[in-house]
Amino acid sequence: MSENNLQGRCLCGAVTVRATAVDHPPVGHGLGACHCGMCRRWTSSTFIEVSAARTSVEATGPVQTYKSSDWAERAFCGTCGSALWYLLTGEGMEAEPCQLSAGLFDNAADRDLTLEVYIDKKPAGYAFAGKRATMTEADILKMVGDDPEADA
Repeated sequence: MSENNLQGRCLCGAVTVRATAVDHPPVGHGLGACHCGMCRRWTSSTFIEVSAARTSVEATGPVQTYKSSDWAERAFCGTCGSALWYLLTGEGMEAEPCQLSAGLFDNAADRDLTLEVYIDKKPAGYAFAGKRATMTEADILKMVGDDPEADA
């Protein structure tokens, strides 16, 4: 199986997911880590993701979605609660990839961590080895069109 073909499942196996990983700058083919408060509450830690073409994502089973903000939704298994994906849903975000939970896929663990977002919200005790691209909360809000400074 190609490293870009992802096949995985949730903790209980009720949800299976297939997708095609994409090269998504600045993540590339690596993993991304999100330290925002919602991801930390959702996963009890950092959300580690692999980017996939949203049109390639096929999920079967009891998938539940939750609109967590004006511009994003999160999906989880309706049986065991495993985090499945994070998806930007705001206007103009249709081409953005789906951020799939890396823990769903056995072959995702071999990827390098290439991006950390909400780096300014990362708890002091969290640290990953190596260097990677980073984005702050302000960088992300500007990207999704929710920039409070633009309203000033």
